[in-house]
Amino acid sequence: MRSAFAALLCALIFCATAPATHADGEKAGEFDYYVLSLSWSPNWCATEGAARRSPQCDEDADFGWVLHGLWPQYEQGWPAYCRTTEPHPTRAMSQAMADIMGTPGLAWYQWKKHGRCTGLSAPDYYALARSAYEQVNRPAVFRKLDRAVKLPASVVEQAFLQANPTWTPDMLTITCKDSRIQEARLCLSKTLDPVPCARDMVQDCRMKNALLDPID
Repeated sequence: MRSAFAALLCALIFCATAPATHADGEKAGEFDYYVLSLSWSPNWCATEGAARRSPQCDEDADFGWVLHGLWPQYEQGWPAYCRTTEPHPTRAMSQAMADIMGTPGLAWYQWKKHGRCTGLSAPDYYALARSAYEQVNRPAVFRKLDRAVKLPASVVEQAFLQANPTWTPDMLTITCKDSRIQEARLCLSKTLDPVPCARDMVQDCRMKNALLDPID
């Protein structure tokens, strides 16, 4: 009985002292670095986008690595839905991001959840996200696929590192979802220089046969 009580007490202490993985409603502008997240559009369309009838997945769409978001991060955890006095972006502003994000709805959501935490205005956040996206050399080899392939996630990482020779492996992580390559996530300073990722951000996919769908 005593040992059970001790175990329960330890669990309660851990829960009370363990740091939160993220915090909602924090003050805007207080964070340590950025994560630039790029998602492989054909895989997202195969798993959920097509079912949503997203225009990102239309037959005439030509999306490869799209901007998922530019996320403020703490050294441990991340802020979200921060308090800010900045006005929301107009529909036209969000629509203008669709060429690199797939849909204006994603742009709006990223502003609402992450952009407000930067302390920037909506136009400045969108401009910074575009600048971060455009400075990445996205490996051309994946756009040449004419069929779905299975490959180690490490191959995707190496392709990004070869295309961006100033990066080091500790600045980048490749994630998987539903047995597919999901995202490439690059850590950046507030001035958009590549930097090593904090430990809790690294989610390296270890799959040896992750699926990568082609651009139709």
